[in-house]
Amino acid sequence: MSAKSLVLVVDDEADIRELLGLTLARMGLDAHCAASTAEAYALLARNSYDLCLTDMRLADGDGLAVLEYVAKRHPNLPVAVLTAHGSAENAVAALKAGAFDYDSKPLQLPQLRTLVQQALKSQAYAPRELLGASPSIQHIKAMIEKVARSQAPVYISGESGSGKELAARLIHQQGVRSDGPFFPVNCGAIPENLMESEFFGYKKGAFTGASQDKQGFFQAAHGGTLFLDEVAELPLAMQVKLLRVIQEKSVRQVGSNDEIPIDVRIINATHQDLHQLVASGDFRQDLFYRLAVIEIKLPPLREMREDIPLLATEILARLKNPMQVPPPKLGSAALEALQSYTFPGNVRELENILERALALTSGDEIRVEDLQLGTREDAQTISKQDLVGLRASTPLPDYLERIEKEAILEALEKTRYNRTAAARLLGITFRAMRYRMDKLGIKDDLDPKG
Repeated sequence: MSAKSLVLVVDDEADIRELLGLTLARMGLDAHCAASTAEAYALLARNSYDLCLTDMRLADGDGLAVLEYVAKRHPNLPVAVLTAHGSAENAVAALKAGAFDYDSKPLQLPQLRTLVQQALKSQAYAPRELLGASPSIQHIKAMIEKVARSQAPVYISGESGSGKELAARLIHQQGVRSDGPFFPVNCGAIPENLMESEFFGYKKGAFTGASQDKQGFFQAAHGGTLFLDEVAELPLAMQVKLLRVIQEKSVRQVGSNDEIPIDVRIINATHQDLHQLVASGDFRQDLFYRLAVIEIKLPPLREMREDIPLLATEILARLKNPMQVPPPKLGSAALEALQSYTFPGNVRELENILERALALTSGDEIRVEDLQLGTREDAQTISKQDLVGLRASTPLPDYLERIEKEAILEALEKTRYNRTAAARLLGITFRAMRYRMDKLGIKDDLDPKG
């Protein structure tokens, strides 16, 4: 029997620690509890954890201090923060500081369980290195090693799910800035009216609700690397401001006349073709040349079929349930089917397929039918005639949820499982999209972290 996942709980309220401990135990997880940051740091020094849950306010510090400590000493450990109900500022501050997610007090156990499951899943997926021996992956590894020695901006292109953030993290980790922060930003997830204040920060009183000074993304990444994911989503007005910051190497907070020097290396990525966007006028040419000093193009998985056996073995080892015996092996027919599949979602889709197969298989070997490679599209579509019959025999709330689920799945399919683009297509925010997917039980075929 393999070891259970271990969770560190940090909260100065004894009843909350007890509640979290019982909840985690019922989920099949072990928990260590700390009443202060000092106790938490002592436990972190002695044990290896799969997740940390910390209160935002502690007797001898706060959750942000715990986040900073973990980021420096245990960078692969996901941290979720518990905040006072309705404290949006605390939640935003925690996410900026690197929190995986947050939950509000008083705790709602179903939401908490979902958060824990997603965090542990992200830990299972947490990448350590680029796996594979194909010529394509060896070329990428050599490029990353060479680029890491430089301070030039890097543009990483590639299809969704091909590992662009992993490549960016490896460049950071192998470079001279490895002791500094790696700060990832999903450019498509930020409302346009908040972009300037989020990127550059703001001064107290700069606008309604600005009750104190706030750092922006550039200040948070000072001395390290700022990773601009989905950079093609930036509106043209923001592209102008970003170009100025890169040229001047300084930012001006909203509501301030002073320039703040910044020292960051910028790595950017997108699944779109920036060259085409420049040609169409949707992306500034001058900004493109500033961002794409060095370009790395990640190959799709279908061009690295010889690496699929190694990748599948590694993914299955990481996906195994802590309460189960070692995961079943891939049968030869199943492996052959995977190597023949086109993988529009690349490695992330492979992870999703194998996770589904683990849930479906009943023996010690994964079969072709467990992979469900030929039923994905059929399972996600429903005809108008089916909907009429469903409406006639289904309670209204269930019927509406079914319609909503189908609309989200259709949007995800149209955008190749880019949740940011799918949210825009549906006319909702990125966070609302993630919430609806969690509520409706929709698993993202391409992005298990959100």
